[in-house]
Amino acid sequence: MNIKYSFILMLLSVGLVISGYAQEELSLAGALQKGLENNYQIRIYKKDLAIAENNDSWGMAGRYPSITLGINQFNTYRDDNTGQYFSNSVSPNINLQWTLFNGFAVKITKSKLSDVYALSGGLVVMVVENTLQGIILAYYKSLVENEKLRVMEELLQLSSDRYTYEKIRKEFGTAVTFDLLQAENAYLSDSANYLLQQMNQSNALRDLNLLMGVDVEEMYTLTEEFTVERKNFVYEKLAQKMLANNRTLLNQYINQSLLEDDTRLKRSGQYPSVNMNTGYNYFNGRYDYQEVGVSSLASYDFYVNFSLNFNLYNGRNVKRAIQNAIITEEKGEIEIEEIKNTLSNQLAYALDFYDVRKQLLDVAQIGVESATLNLQIATEKFRAGTINSFNFRDVQLIFLNASLAELEVTYNLIASETELMRLTGGIISED
Repeated sequence: MNIKYSFILMLLSVGLVISGYAQEELSLAGALQKGLENNYQIRIYKKDLAIAENNDSWGMAGRYPSITLGINQFNTYRDDNTGQYFSNSVSPNINLQWTLFNGFAVKITKSKLSDVYALSGGLVVMVVENTLQGIILAYYKSLVENEKLRVMEELLQLSSDRYTYEKIRKEFGTAVTFDLLQAENAYLSDSANYLLQQMNQSNALRDLNLLMGVDVEEMYTLTEEFTVERKNFVYEKLAQKMLANNRTLLNQYINQSLLEDDTRLKRSGQYPSVNMNTGYNYFNGRYDYQEVGVSSLASYDFYVNFSLNFNLYNGRNVKRAIQNAIITEEKGEIEIEEIKNTLSNQLAYALDFYDVRKQLLDVAQIGVESATLNLQIATEKFRAGTINSFNFRDVQLIFLNASLAELEVTYNLIASETELMRLTGGIISED
C-alpha cells in the first residue's frame, strides 16, 4: 500500500482506537447532576447565599445591645521640688449600649436582610437554570457532533470503496487516470473532513465537561438518543407559566421589596431615637510619696443613662431622602413592567422559532430520505457505468448536506424547546 494512504488510515483509526477504551456512560440526567454538584458558578453563588443567610439575623439588624469589657492600667513617676512620686492603678469596666427605639429601623432592617437572603437564593436559582440549559445544549451538541461523525464516516467509506473500485478498474484497463484522480481527490477530501469532525466532537465534549465542572479531558459515552419530541405549545398557557415562574421576574419582585424596605427605612428618620447606656467602673490605685509614704485608694461606680434624640431640622435632608426612595420605588415598578413586556416578546419569538423549526425538521427529514434513496440508486448506477464520477460525487455531497442539515435542525429544535422551558421556569421542575 502507498505510504501516504497508510498514514491517512492510521490517522482515521485514532478515533476508533480512543472510542474502544472503556468509558463512563453518561445520561442527560447524569450530566445535569454532575453540573449541579460541580459547576463553578453554582458553587460561587452558593457561597454568596451562605453569607446572606448568615447575615439574616436580629443581631445584624441591631435589636440586641452591645456589651464591652475593658481594663485600664496606669503607671506614673514624677520628680519635682516636692519630691519623688510613684503611682500605679488598675481600672476595669463594663459597658452596655442599647438602642431602645429608632423609628422601627431594626424591624425594617431585619426585613431587608431577609429580602437580601431571598434575592441571593433567587440568583442561585437563576444560575442553576442557566447552567442546566447550558448543559442540555452542550450534551445534545456532543450528540449532534457524534452523529455528524457517523455521517462523515459513512461518506468516507463510500469514497474509500469508490477509490478502491477505480484502482481495480485502472489495473484492468477499464478506467482512465482522470477517473482515478477524481476518486482519489474525493477520498482525500472526505478524510480531511472526517479528521476535522473528530476534533469538533472532542471540543463539544470538552465544553460539556467545563459546564459540568469536571476535567476537560474526561471521556464519556453519551447514552441518550439524538431525537426530539414535537410538542404543540399554546402561547397563553406558556405566558401564564412565565409570569408565575420566570426567575428574572421573581427576582425583580424581591428587588422591589428591597426598595420598599429602603423607603420605610428612610421614613424611620422622622421618629426619635431612645438609647440607654449603662455600665460599671472600678478603680484601685497605689501611691508612693517619698516624703509621706505609701497610700492606696479603691472606688467603684455604676451608672444608667438614657438619651432621646429627635431631628428637628437638617436642611430637609430626611424628607428629601424619603422622596428619592419613593421615586426609586416607582422606577422599580416601571422596571417590572418592562421585564414583563420584554419576557413576553422573548416568549413570542421563542415560540415562533419552535414552530418554524418543527416544520423545517419535517422538510429536512424528507430531504434525507430522498438523498439516501438517491445515493443508493447512484451507487448502483456508478458501478454499472451509467453515470460518471462527477454525477456520483454530486449525489454524495447532496446526501452529506441533507444529513447535516437534518442534524442541525434537530439540534435547533431542542434548543428552542429548552429556551421555552427556561423562560417559563420549567427547566428545574422538569429536569
